[in-house]
Amino acid sequence: MIEKLACSTYMQDPAMAEVAEAHGYESAWSSESYATDAFTPLAWWGAKTERMRLGTGVAQMAARAPTATAMAAMTLDRLSGGRAVVGIGVSGPQVVEGWYGVPFERPLGWTREYMAIMRDTFARERVAYDGKTYKLPVDGGTRLGRSIRTGLRDVRTDIPIYLGAEGPKNISLAGEIADGWLPTNFSPEMDAWYRERLDIGFARRPGGRPENFEVAPGVAVAFGPDVETAADRLRPTLAFHVAANGAEGMNFHYNSVARQGFDEVCREIVARFKERDREGMAAAVPTEMVEAVALVGQPEKVQRDLETRWHHCVATTLIARTSIESLPVLAEVWAASLKTVQGSAA
Repeated sequence: MIEKLACSTYMQDPAMAEVAEAHGYESAWSSESYATDAFTPLAWWGAKTERMRLGTGVAQMAARAPTATAMAAMTLDRLSGGRAVVGIGVSGPQVVEGWYGVPFERPLGWTREYMAIMRDTFARERVAYDGKTYKLPVDGGTRLGRSIRTGLRDVRTDIPIYLGAEGPKNISLAGEIADGWLPTNFSPEMDAWYRERLDIGFARRPGGRPENFEVAPGVAVAFGPDVETAADRLRPTLAFHVAANGAEGMNFHYNSVARQGFDEVCREIVARFKERDREGMAAAVPTEMVEAVALVGQPEKVQRDLETRWHHCVATTLIARTSIESLPVLAEVWAASLKTVQGSAA
């Protein structure tokens, strides 16, 4: 059941923070690729709010050393009074190698090392690590490096770390080592598959599934006079994710949508992309695909989808990617849907 309603900072509207908190949004989540970074928007939101949790969804691992990401998270946590959640993710080879200049190698092992170093940093341990990706202190150089403990003393030692993941092995890794999972292109109809992948990870974890493990998909929300009009607003972005937001042959966004039964459609979108036909890309996205991963239509229809589909899947939090004008409407719709579902279960 989706017990928490959150929102994305991706619209970069300075007024969204106050509006979101005033309408009961529980947390705000930033993102980064090769435009805005993940931490600066959260600092802004933290200064404008009092209660909302502040999460990176996600901070790209190649952008910072694990100690630097931990340092940023601890700083945000300290300034916000203990409201930080740090979501991390590998991203794909186009961004990792093309934007950050880092080899895209051993993504699962890389993630394990990254998270382990972050946890040691949060715990105020002297950070020493001998891995395949990270060696602290570094081999070579002047050989004057030494293990260092963070100088921050008055922050939490257990800041939650979530993992952004779309592939099957990475989803299982989230269940094994993270405090939560941040899915993209999430569909309630894939619920059994998601649970299976998470259970593989939980089975490897001492003690099994943590009681407060959070599953928080980012979900586009568009209201409109009808489903088609609302879906039209989201088709270009979904087409971009499928065709352009990843390398051909290693596009995790493509894979996550294709495995939902849209493989043929995804191939058509990619073909239009190769022809530089942006309008054709969007037109190739069927409404069925939009509805699979987003909430679209009149408020009554969105409420019905929440009640019949979204509240019955593994997700526990919904991170809405929507406009400032839609925030109050969605808050009302979500609250009504939660009341209905809880009433039916009583």
